Formats: sequence, C-alpha cells, structure tokens
Amino acid sequence: MLPTIIIVAVIAIIALWAVGQYNGLVKLRNLVQEAWRQIDVELQRRHDLIPNLVETVKGYAKHEKGTFEEVTRARAAAAAPGSGPAEQAAQENVLTQALGKLFAVVENYPDLKANVNFQQLQAELTNTEDRIAAGRRFYNANVRTLNTKVETFPTNIIAGMFGFHKEEYFETTDEATRQAPSVTF
Repeated sequence: MLPTIIIVAVIAIIALWAVGQYNGLVKLRNLVQEAWRQIDVELQRRHDLIPNLVETVKGYAKHEKGTFEEVTRARAAAAAPGSGPAEQAAQENVLTQALGKLFAVVENYPDLKANVNFQQLQAELTNTEDRIAAGRRFYNANVRTLNTKVETFPTNIIAGMFGFHKEEYFETTDEATRQAPSVTF
C-alpha cells in the first residue's frame, strides 16, 4: 500500500511540475507576442509620421525628388504587413538610412529647420524612435527568456512535446544603422 501511495505522489508531483512548465511557456509566448504587437504599433506610428515630414520638407526642397522617392519607397516596404522580426528589422534599417538622407537635405535649408511644423514632426519622430527602441528592448528580453526556457533541460522536453519553439530577436545587423543619424539644428 505504501509503495503505491509513493508512486502516485511522485506521478502527481511530476504532472503538476509539467503543467507549471507548460503554463510558464504559454505565458512567455504570449508576452513575446504582446511585445511584438507593441513594436508594430510604434512602427505604424513612425510610418504615419513620415509622409507628413516628407511633405513639410518638400515645400522647401523641391529639387530633392530622388530623396523623397527613396524615403517613400522605404516607408512602403517597411509598412508592408506580414513580415517577421528579422525581415521587419531589415526593412526598418533601409527606412532609417533613407530618413538619414532626408535629414541631411534639411541641413541645407535654415528656414525649414526653423519651421514649427517641421520641429513638431521631428520631435514626434524622435519620441517614436525612443518608444520603438524601448519596445525592442522589452521584446528581446521576453524572447531571450522564452528561448532560454525552450532550450534548457528539463523545460525543453515540455516545449518539444507541445510545439514551443525559439523566437527571432528584433535586431539590426547593418552597422550603419546601429548609429543614430546625426541631425543638428
């Protein structure tokens, strides 16, 4: 009788542990998905600000058509739905480079730099960039935690049984985009 009770108790403890690990993995997966959705919201905000910024600059720098077209193409590619973190990061890198060129154009127009609308748009874009960076840090921290659980023993057994997998980090691989574009007013 006593050995049966011990076996049942051990099985119950293992089952409770497995349920706890499974629930922990579900929680982490949901945190990763939520963090990605928050980055997506901030990226959309960025994409919405860019046409206003381009239109403001266009009024002053009419002959810079190539730069405007490059920013517009990069924005359209970055705003396209359905990409994962790695692809989204690559598209955002191209957009960041195009914005850097746009701000280089702005340097040639002192009246534009003094324009209140431009200053407000620049401040909003800076604020959005800060929010994207914070969101990326939060997302990557959750991805790191999930990936660690998915890869470490014994949680990896539960992860494998229920189809949990590693998630992609949202990171930039281009050294030029790792540096903020220098914009002086």
